[in-house]
Amino acid sequence: MKQLTAFFSIFLSITLCYGQGQRLEKEVDAVYSYKSPAPDGTGKVYMGREISSIMNFMGMSWLERASRPEEENTALAIKNLPIDKNSVVADIGAGSGYYTFRIAPKVPEGKVYAVEIQDPAIQYLKERSKAMGFDNVITVKGSEKSPNLPENAIDLAIMVDVYHELLHPQEVLQEIRKSLKPDGKLLLIEYRAEDPKVMIKRLHKMSVKQVTKELGANGFRLIENGQFMNIQHFLVFEKE
Repeated sequence: MKQLTAFFSIFLSITLCYGQGQRLEKEVDAVYSYKSPAPDGTGKVYMGREISSIMNFMGMSWLERASRPEEENTALAIKNLPIDKNSVVADIGAGSGYYTFRIAPKVPEGKVYAVEIQDPAIQYLKERSKAMGFDNVITVKGSEKSPNLPENAIDLAIMVDVYHELLHPQEVLQEIRKSLKPDGKLLLIEYRAEDPKVMIKRLHKMSVKQVTKELGANGFRLIENGQFMNIQHFLVFEKE
């Protein structure tokens, strides 16, 4: 009888754990919905927006193209970053480090976390930061759900044409929120979906309305809508 009672206790514990796991999975799934993927899409939908497929690091030549400064006005974007010489910046989805290595000289007494999830990008960032002599650039291997940044440590987190590709936007935003200092800021630079003349694939563009809806649902409020870039939004958020 004791053995039978112990068996049922173990069975009940396993059943309860499984049930809790199933409920948690359903709660997570409730955040997202799914559809047949559009061209260049994942089929995963967040707050009415289909998440785009991610650009493979093999496309880094696009990031480093000679025409980029003129097309996107990147110098003006960097000039308008809310940083000083002591700032701790996180470049999330750093890619080839286009922004990372332009920000690093502006924070000589701070640091830049260059966050990537793709191993070839991680290796490239490490080698390039060493070759360029940037001791204040720290390469971080993130995951699909977290940039793996220290908590309460970041003055400015930036995502340049990255947010629309996050497969788990809610989870990543919550992790970013934890990593920001109380007065820390989050900057999204995204191609303007409102402008049909911006010749970028539909799922790789975002509107201010959609961005503010998604970030507002995750505890951020828009404090600056800089419309000075040629084809992109410059949207600065802080924690509510």
